[in-house]
Amino acid sequence: MENLGKIAVIGSGSWATALAKLILNNNSRINWYIRSSERIEEFIRLHRNPVYLSDVSFDTHRIDFFSDINAAISGAKTIVIAIPSPYFKDEAEKINVAMADKNIVSAVKGIVPGDNQIVTDWCASRFGCADNNLLVIGGPCHAEEVALDHLSYLTIGCHDPIKGTNFARTISSARLKTIVSLDVAGIEYGAVLKNVYAIAAGIIDGMKAGDNFKAMLVCNAIREMRRFIDVAAPMNCDRDIDRSAYLGDLLVTAYSIFSRNHNFGAMIGKGYSVKSAMMEMEMVAEGYYGTRCMHDINDEKYNVEMPILNCVYRIIYEGKNPRQAFRAIADTFS
Repeated sequence: MENLGKIAVIGSGSWATALAKLILNNNSRINWYIRSSERIEEFIRLHRNPVYLSDVSFDTHRIDFFSDINAAISGAKTIVIAIPSPYFKDEAEKINVAMADKNIVSAVKGIVPGDNQIVTDWCASRFGCADNNLLVIGGPCHAEEVALDHLSYLTIGCHDPIKGTNFARTISSARLKTIVSLDVAGIEYGAVLKNVYAIAAGIIDGMKAGDNFKAMLVCNAIREMRRFIDVAAPMNCDRDIDRSAYLGDLLVTAYSIFSRNHNFGAMIGKGYSVKSAMMEMEMVAEGYYGTRCMHDINDEKYNVEMPILNCVYRIIYEGKNPRQAFRAIADTFS
């Protein structure tokens, strides 16, 4: 694990908190960037994140906290970014430290809004990072279950299998298993799309349309995901869409009580307006932003047949009645 050097965690939400806990299991110290200095002071006083996963305790003597993102990054070799996608670019553009030789690990699970790029592509363009220095964390895994110490699994994507394995080891434990993959872009696109499909599953539950229909949705969603990923991120070998980073992550996000995307969709299915549902959500539903980004990316570049993505887009961005929208695509399911 020597080539990973000191690790800095960027972000203060539930996913950043869960990852920091995992990293500290196998590392003596970390840097941790939390934008609010008041939040840092409270964290140190309580020995826990005062807002997210607040039942998880930390040995704060092993954490170097920073409210300056450049100070946090400058002393680290590996940067784990766990910021919700709507806020990623604003934070990343504050960085003026040389990043080309650092390892960047994206745990964002979203598209960079406005640029319509996956995070590793954006970092390669913005910071000049080599492909082998870019890693991605995929599911299936909820931060809440990591906090509860449930047996969980993560997929680490990296073009350098040795580096990917080293990072996998640094977050692994008896209760957290890891899988290493070369499919960096495929994992990133899959992580975005599964949030869109989780909104669709939530809408179906909110409408009380039944488990039968939801099962058909999920079956067709994984095939839709594969169609898109195979075009947008082709590989030299066959991609197994049944693996945990794709199908597993889709299933946990579409069905779990911890899925904020499913819960957001359920409110839409019950008749909430998008604005009302977003106001009631305590955390960001990544799929709301991912839906527009993926719709625009597909429309502008790939033109893959994606009826479920288009259905969700019409519901949450064009105000289409959910029952009518799903009725219009029901005959495409097989």
